[in-house]
Amino acid sequence: MIAIVRYDAGNVLSVINALRRLGVTEWDLTSDPSRLMEADKVLLPGVGDASVALRSLRSLGLDSVILSLQRPVLGICVGMQILCRHTEEGDVGCLGVFDTDVRRFVPGDQGLKVPHMGWNQVEGLSSALFDDTNEGTYMYYVHSYYAGICSDTIASTVHGVRFSAALHRGNFFGTQFHPEKSGSSGARVLKNFLGL
Repeated sequence: MIAIVRYDAGNVLSVINALRRLGVTEWDLTSDPSRLMEADKVLLPGVGDASVALRSLRSLGLDSVILSLQRPVLGICVGMQILCRHTEEGDVGCLGVFDTDVRRFVPGDQGLKVPHMGWNQVEGLSSALFDDTNEGTYMYYVHSYYAGICSDTIASTVHGVRFSAALHRGNFFGTQFHPEKSGSSGARVLKNFLGL
């Protein structure tokens, strides 16, 4: 069973539709710790403000539950960011799984647009998450904050600065891009995660 963490911060409908397109019939949108602990895989989607998402997660007591999970966990967008050490968005400490901080894009002289929205290439692919994915493939992004490059980086993208497009440590994975909105390439990433 695939569990999708319900904490009022997720891009849930798009994720559910992506799972359905992959033929997944057993999924559960839940904030029940026991259901999360029983799941084969856990998805932590997120959109909007990371500090608000963290507050919601903590108010439900799910922060410690997520950290205790032994099954593969995939954080998507804000769901990945809250697995990092700290975010400038609201200046709050995060869950500390990934060894990097989250910073805001700063518009520069090059006319850097914030938020970063649209299709960008992912490079330096170095994980089973990207099996059968071509180097330089395009994924879809919508975000104003980014996770810096670190030892957990398994893919990167450039938007003014080079940042972590995906992270991995232990049983935790994260993608800054939205695989559920990234066409066949994103579907492949989700399928690879489900196959871990």
